[in-house]
Amino acid sequence: MNRDQAYALMVQHTPSASLQRHMLNVEAAMRAYARHWGEDEELYAVAGLLHDFDYELHPEEHPTWGVNYLREHTDTPPEVLDAILGHAAYTGVPRTTKLAQSLFAVDELTGLVQAAALIRPDKDVRQVELYSLKKRFKNRAFAAGVNREEVVQAAEELGVDMDGHMLRVLKAMQDMPTTEN
Repeated sequence: MNRDQAYALMVQHTPSASLQRHMLNVEAAMRAYARHWGEDEELYAVAGLLHDFDYELHPEEHPTWGVNYLREHTDTPPEVLDAILGHAAYTGVPRTTKLAQSLFAVDELTGLVQAAALIRPDKDVRQVELYSLKKRFKNRAFAAGVNREEVVQAAEELGVDMDGHMLRVLKAMQDMPTTEN
C-alpha cells in the first residue's frame, strides 16, 4: 500500500469533503512526525490517510470495519492496521509504536487546528498562530467535539511537550498546499 493507493481508497470510501480534508490534515501531521522520528514517511502518510476512511459509511463499526477491509483487500502493513485500531481508544488496542502513538496524538489535534482556521475571516490555516491555538484549546466551548483529555494523554504517550506538539501539527498543516486545507 502506497500513498496514492491509500488516497484513492480514502476518496472512494469517504464522500464528505470535510472528512477527506481531515484525513489529509492527519497525513500532513503524520509526515511531520515521521520526519521528526526519522521513520518511514510513506508509512506514516498511509496511516494518516486511512485512519478514518470507513467512518462515514460504517460509523458503528469504525475502525474495525476498515481494518478488516484493508486486511482482506490490500497489502496494508500490519503496523498501520494496529495504528488505525489504536487511534480509537475504545478499541482497547495498545499503542506500542511511534507510528500508533503519533496517529493517536495528531488525530484530535488536527480538528482543533482546522476549527481555529475556519473561524478566521480568511479561513486560512497559515494565519493561525500558536498562542491563539493554545487559547482555543483551553476554551472547552470552542470545537467542543475535540477531546482535550485525549489530546493531553496522547502527547504524554508520545513523550512530547504540548507546545511543541501543537506547533509541529500546526506547522505541518500550514505547509500543506492551500488546495488541501
